[in-house]
Amino acid sequence: MEIAKILTPERIRVPLTGADKNGVITELIDLLNQTGALANRDSALQSVLKREAERSTGIGFGLAIPHGKSDGAKSIVMAAGKPNQPVEFQSADGRPVHFVVLLVSPPDQTGTHIQALAKISRLMMVESFRAAVAEAKTAQELHAKISSFETALA
Repeated sequence: MEIAKILTPERIRVPLTGADKNGVITELIDLLNQTGALANRDSALQSVLKREAERSTGIGFGLAIPHGKSDGAKSIVMAAGKPNQPVEFQSADGRPVHFVVLLVSPPDQTGTHIQALAKISRLMMVESFRAAVAEAKTAQELHAKISSFETALA
């Protein structure tokens, strides 16, 4: 699985305008919906917000990976962005989030869903990747950095 093929530049927003966790999640769901990635926007949003209410997806290092399984997605889909201002996500390390990757997959694609979460998490463990994400000023630039680091770590 290649994150850069699932997470296309038109599904990346720099900057995100949402001021809080729910606003950022809704903005990314809307971005997926606008690009034709969702079969049912409301179902996808509801599944991600429900999962977030159960336990924060702020994993640390300034990253959050809100995700959910929903019939609202025909296949695994991703959107990402960098908030205009850091967003509080109740992260494991107590720090606000600077980079958000949202993932929605159909209920029957658990394996692919877990692989995607693991791959994003592995990328964020690389300090130079985090620095590259912080420097990215556009969706295209952020996508190129994700793609190059993903290839280098393969």
